[in-house]
Amino acid sequence: MTSGEAEVSRRRLIGGPGILLVWLYGVMVVGAVSRSAYQIATEFDRAPLAYALSAVAGVVYGFITYSLVRGGETARRAALVCCVAELVGVLTVGTWTLVEPSAFPDATVWSDFGMGYLFIPVLLPLSAIYWLRRSRAQQGDAG
Repeated sequence: MTSGEAEVSRRRLIGGPGILLVWLYGVMVVGAVSRSAYQIATEFDRAPLAYALSAVAGVVYGFITYSLVRGGETARRAALVCCVAELVGVLTVGTWTLVEPSAFPDATVWSDFGMGYLFIPVLLPLSAIYWLRRSRAQQGDAG
């Protein structure tokens, strides 16, 4: 792949709706990391599982944000894998918090499918997976 093709590939990930995804993931990084860092530092013994899961969510959001900005086919695939893992995490934790609420004395980012974050944690990976698959199809059409 030439440097011009790599640049086109990079632009495809962050062009159009990709810009909105980068922005939303960036906001989620700040929210999840700052919330979990504060909770881990001040009250970890109250709900260690919830706070650790929020920290994991923040790291996942950060990696996806980085991958989207980086662009390229390898980054697109890495972001896609992370978005699928994120969706599995949201669905697992969301279901867990509904079935066994006593396991979570405090909410995580993914509790109740992200209800505390306006359901963005469940909608964001679905949107990103769609966008990343669509951007791959567009690259295939252009190549």
